[in-house]
Amino acid sequence: MNPLEFIEQNKDSILQTYDKLHSLAEPSWEEQYTSKYICKRLRNAGIAVKTFTDHYGLIAEIPGQSEHVIALRADLDALLQEVDGVIKANHSCGHDAHSTMVLYTALGFAESGIMPKYTLRFIFQPAEEKGEGALKMIDEGALENVRYLFGVHVRPEFEVPYGHAAPVIIHGSAGTIKGIIKGKQAHAARPQDGINAIEAAALIVQKLKQIRPETDVPYSIKMTQLTTDNTASNVIPETAEFTIDARAQTNELMDELKTRTHQIVNETMAETGASVTYSLEEFVPAAIKHQEAINIISSAVKEVLGSERVIPECISQGGEDFHFYTLKNPNLTATMLGLGCGLGPGLHHPQMKFNKEALVYGAKILTKSVLLALEK
Repeated sequence: MNPLEFIEQNKDSILQTYDKLHSLAEPSWEEQYTSKYICKRLRNAGIAVKTFTDHYGLIAEIPGQSEHVIALRADLDALLQEVDGVIKANHSCGHDAHSTMVLYTALGFAESGIMPKYTLRFIFQPAEEKGEGALKMIDEGALENVRYLFGVHVRPEFEVPYGHAAPVIIHGSAGTIKGIIKGKQAHAARPQDGINAIEAAALIVQKLKQIRPETDVPYSIKMTQLTTDNTASNVIPETAEFTIDARAQTNELMDELKTRTHQIVNETMAETGASVTYSLEEFVPAAIKHQEAINIISSAVKEVLGSERVIPECISQGGEDFHFYTLKNPNLTATMLGLGCGLGPGLHHPQMKFNKEALVYGAKILTKSVLLALEK
């Protein structure tokens, strides 16, 4: 059976699988039952699956005739967020949809009995929401001999309409800077005897507002959290903790923001006498465009949906750790499919919904993309 025919004949099963994965929502690094379910489905289809002892990621393979590899990547984890007043794991970013489409692409090729020219690898990655899962899978050898890598992400209706798709998602770079300011306690009546941690934080805020790179590339950098454990209103606070959210549409501009922040911290310490320690957390790089991969996905979209349904590119202010794969491997030919699916109100909204019928044509686009890559 042709793998595209398999997708068409299993529409109902695709939707049922999505519903199952949606119900199994688990946060980053805790995707135990999600991983177990996908692993069982793959192995039942005769697909070899590699599991790991320290996380729930999976690497599944259909062997080919050469050492070169075509890979598809899906993410497994859900967000931990408040939904109707309850903090819970919730698939409001569509990772359950991505896993469903990649799973059925794998099942379609397994059912077809095709001996592919290249090995087909299916990467089910943990902890995308933490910005850590892609790096873990790279360490596990997920990219060994990979020539082409394709990812997928459902998109809001205002970015990519239902029935349409984009062959590339231009995500920006994003990072969270966590820091601690240490000053010196003193009586509030004698502020000259102390070093006020809050005033040091305020100076950082003012200096961040003065960052103005000479560029038209979108960016933002701002303090989003500031806390102190000081419980007395008449004491100069000694310790404050802060968070800075940094975003840039290119990796080069993000590097500039990080360098300027380092300078600001040093200037603040020199001007106030406070000490400041900080680290960059939950960092994800910006997308790197690979035209050959974009051309493959674009051709697949044209064949599945029609040429008039191709959105040339999807530009997103959000971040995505998929781009670590290309940042760490510049010669990799890779791109992400941006799938229009009628999604609203928006990604990460606790009530996010989309038209599940899009999973069928999404799986077809991924399958066709692999078939086209096999012809290269």
